[in-house]
Amino acid sequence: MADFPSSFDRDDLLKCARGELFGPGNAQLPAPPMLMMDRITDISGDGGAHGKGHVVAEFDITPDLWFFDCHFPGNPIMPGCLGLDGLWQLTGFNLGWRGWQGRGYALGVGEVKLTGMVRPDRKMLTYKIDFTKAIQTRRLTMGVADGIVEADGEVIYMVKDMKVALSES
Repeated sequence: MADFPSSFDRDDLLKCARGELFGPGNAQLPAPPMLMMDRITDISGDGGAHGKGHVVAEFDITPDLWFFDCHFPGNPIMPGCLGLDGLWQLTGFNLGWRGWQGRGYALGVGEVKLTGMVRPDRKMLTYKIDFTKAIQTRRLTMGVADGIVEADGEVIYMVKDMKVALSES
C-alpha cells in the first residue's frame, strides 16, 4: 500500500488531474469541468462491505454547474452518465492510491439503476464505492466495485460490477 492519506481535498484532486499526485503515467483524474467530485472523505484498500477497499467522496451541487444550462434548457437535470463517470473516476483513483502503476480506464459496468434526479436545488452528491475485487498481476491491474450515488442523502444511482483497469501503455 502506498503512503497516501485517507482523505483528499479539492486541491489534492486537482493535483491528481495534473498528474502530480501519483506521478507521470499513472492514475489521473480528469480536470474540471469533468472532475465529478470536490473531496474524498475516506478511502481504503481493505475496508468497505467486502473488505477489499472502498471510497467515499462528495460533490457540491450549485445551480451554475455547466451541465444544467444544456441538459435540458428550461428543465435542468444532471446527466446520469456524469454520476456514473464520477463512480468510475473514484474507482480508478483508488487503484492509484494503492500505489499501483498505469493510467486508468473504464472497462464497463454490469448493472446501472437510476432512481432519482439531480436538479439545481440539490446541495450535495455522495459517492460510496465498495470493491468486490482488486487484482494486480503481472499482466492485469483491475478493480471491480459496486457503488451508489446519494443526492442529499437519498440513493439515486446504483451500480454493480463496475470495472476499471490500469494500463502502462
